[in-house]
Amino acid sequence: MIEYNQGKWSVGFAFSLNGSVFPMAAVWAFPCSLVSMTLHRVFRASPEVVAQLGAGDVGASVLAGFTFILGFLVVFRSQQAYARWWEGGTLLQQLRGEWFNAYSNLLAFCNTCPDRASEVTEFQHRLV
Repeated sequence: MIEYNQGKWSVGFAFSLNGSVFPMAAVWAFPCSLVSMTLHRVFRASPEVVAQLGAGDVGASVLAGFTFILGFLVVFRSQQAYARWWEGGTLLQQLRGEWFNAYSNLLAFCNTCPDRASEVTEFQHRLV
């Protein structure tokens, strides 16, 4: 288990690197950001490169397609998660009802004979 130091205002754990995914994410993100910055500077410095590659025309349609697919996947996953959550809650309520029904039946069908009243009371207390 990871022990977190909360810090002075109880937010120090958010800035700790122990158990964090940020160092590994930075390993992947840093080179990508360097390539992106380099391409940005090259495209801004020489517009003929942009014209040769046709990067402006294709980039907008690729970004639109990517945005559509990403939005669709996010909505689909959220919808699936909500459906699973709702089904779990429904099944939990059904399970609660079944247990309540079983307990009610055990209490309802206890013997009503006055001779066995102490045994019935002991049985009912064991159930609770």
